[in-house]
Amino acid sequence: MTKEKIQPVEKKQGSLENPKELVLFNDEVNTFDYVIETLIDVCGHEPEQAEQCAMIAHYNGRCTVKSGAYTELKPPYDEMTNRKLTVSIY
Repeated sequence: MTKEKIQPVEKKQGSLENPKELVLFNDEVNTFDYVIETLIDVCGHEPEQAEQCAMIAHYNGRCTVKSGAYTELKPPYDEMTNRKLTVSIY
């Protein structure tokens, strides 16, 4: 019986070795429509997904809207901040 040698998996640049989350927080300033529109434009959400995230943030105080490497989350974080939404990367 011959043992098969297992090759190590190469790590891709921007891998999710240390995944982060982009979290949207509820606020009393922005309308649901504005938040939904922003999630569609910035995060690429489908309208139903954006609406669900807006509702979750409203009722739970926060909602993870995107996961990935920090370098992937920084541009949407910056854009959402520019649009006056309260977000953080964890």
